[in-house]
Amino acid sequence: MIKTCEFVSAKHPDKICDLIADSILDAYLKKDKKSRVAVEVLGGHNLVTITGEIKSRAKVKIKDIVRKIVGPRYEIRINLEQQSPFINHGVSQGGAGDQGIMIGYACRETKTFMPYEYELARHLCKSIYKKYPFDGKVQVTVDNKKIITVVASFQNTKTKQLEKLVKSLIKAENYFINPAGEWPLGGFDADSGLSGRKIVIDAYGPQIPVGGGSFSGKDPTKVDRSGAYMARRIAVDLIKKYKSDEVLVKLAYAIGKKEPVMALAVVDGKTISLPKKYDLSPQGIIKFLKLDQPLYAQTAIWGHFGRGFNWG
Repeated sequence: MIKTCEFVSAKHPDKICDLIADSILDAYLKKDKKSRVAVEVLGGHNLVTITGEIKSRAKVKIKDIVRKIVGPRYEIRINLEQQSPFINHGVSQGGAGDQGIMIGYACRETKTFMPYEYELARHLCKSIYKKYPFDGKVQVTVDNKKIITVVASFQNTKTKQLEKLVKSLIKAENYFINPAGEWPLGGFDADSGLSGRKIVIDAYGPQIPVGGGSFSGKDPTKVDRSGAYMARRIAVDLIKKYKSDEVLVKLAYAIGKKEPVMALAVVDGKTISLPKKYDLSPQGIIKFLKLDQPLYAQTAIWGHFGRGFNWG
C-alpha cells in the first residue's frame, strides 16, 4: 500500500500562527486556569492579526507575546471580544464548548503508535530544522516499509548540501530536493499563515480521518482539542490492552452537553463500546489529562501526538 505524508517546520507561516495562538492561551492559563480562550491568528508581510473571544480574570500583554515570537517590526492588530453568553452558559454547566467529532488513533507501525510515514516525515523535518532553522517542508512516500520518494524544500539552503543531508538521514529510491529551486525568502516574509490550517499534520497524517476542528488557540473546554486528546489516550490504552495492530476511536459532542453523543472504538476492524471507566465529560477529560495547565505552546509545532504528552 502506497502512503504519503508531509510535514512542515516550526518557521512555516501556519505554524508560527499556531505558536502565537497557543502562547496566548498559555499566558492566560498561567494566571487563570479557568480562562476561556478561542483565538485565531493571521500573520504575514509585517502584519499579525489576533481575533476571537476570551473570558478570563487574567490580564495578558498579547503584543509582547507576539513580538517575542515574530520580532519588533510587525504591526499587531488585536480584535478580541468576550465569550458569547450563550456558549458561556453551556460551558459553565460543564457542557462541551461546541459540537464536533473527534478522532483518536494508534497503530503498531512505530514505537510511538503513530503511522510509519508520519514519523518518517516528522523525524526528517525536525532533523533538517536542527541544521537549517528556517521555513521548510518535507514529504515522504512509502510502499509498506519501502521508502519510494522523499521531497524536501528548505529556505536558506544550497540544494547540493541539503541533498547530502537528506540522503544521510533517510534512504529512498527518489529524491526531490528544492524542486522549485533555492529560496532565501520564507516564513512571514514570503507568505501569510493562519492558525489551525495544518490539522492533518497536527494529527496523524492524511491516511487517518480528522474530525474537522483545529487545536491551537483553544482552551480545553473546546472538545475539538480536549476530546481529540482524550480519543488518542483511549486509542493508546486499547492498543496496549488488546495487543491489536490498529485502533480508531470516535467521539462526538453536542454543544452545552456533558456526555458525548457518540463514543466507540474500532479495534482491528471490530467496533466496540468504550470502557465505562473513562469520564468523557469535558471537565472529566480536563481533570484526567491535566489540561488546565499552560502546556500548549509546546504542542503547536512538531505535532500533537506521539511526543510523550500524557495523552499519548
